[in-house]
Amino acid sequence: MNEHDDNPEQPWRNFYGRRHGKTLNKAQKDYLREDLPRLRPGAVGWKENPDRLPLDMEARFHGKPVWLEVGFGGGEHLAHMAQTYPEVEIIGCEPFVNGVAMLLGKLRREGITNVAVHPGDARDLMDVLPEGSISKAFLLYPDPWPKSKHHRRRFVTPEHLEPLHRALKPGSEFRVATDIPDYVRQTVEEVPKAGFEPLFEVPAAFDFDDPQNVSGDWDTPWGDWLSTRYEQKALREGRKPHYLTYRRI
Repeated sequence: MNEHDDNPEQPWRNFYGRRHGKTLNKAQKDYLREDLPRLRPGAVGWKENPDRLPLDMEARFHGKPVWLEVGFGGGEHLAHMAQTYPEVEIIGCEPFVNGVAMLLGKLRREGITNVAVHPGDARDLMDVLPEGSISKAFLLYPDPWPKSKHHRRRFVTPEHLEPLHRALKPGSEFRVATDIPDYVRQTVEEVPKAGFEPLFEVPAAFDFDDPQNVSGDWDTPWGDWLSTRYEQKALREGRKPHYLTYRRI
């Protein structure tokens, strides 16, 4: 699936994730109609910004540090971080409309005002993020695409990592959480190639095919971590979470 806008300059980008789930209830539809337009980070889409002009981060976020969460799911972590760090603005990207509606409900109920939402492909957003404009980024329990032939669809590939590196400020932090051993393998292999320094040690005896009994400093969650529903499902099913921290060089 690709959201191509008939613009000859727009790159063809296959999109493989879900955009719609079960039918939204009335309240969720109201959130999308009433709240989403004012929460967008700016002109991201190709129809509204065909020249791919950079977002005016100063005007939109009033000079505050801006963080980015790619694929926020139901928005538990994003809402938690926004409440924990009210001095920061956070942009959340999520193409799954049901997840967007869940987050919007949380924001409205809890009175959270320091969140912007891009309900689409993170690649389109990163096109228009000014260089060095993001102070921290999160990739938390991304779609694992378990089949070998689908590994190129994962976020930890040059197509995503290179524009993320450009958007991040030098020295800023990039956090990755996953319970999938092979996603850890690909992260460990690919993220440093894109210009990120790992802030953890890969255990010498780590077996990517059987990591359950291997401990390391990537097995401890961050101090401000909120366990998500995806992590709780992984734990119930016996999969071990890993928390990988990188610094943008």
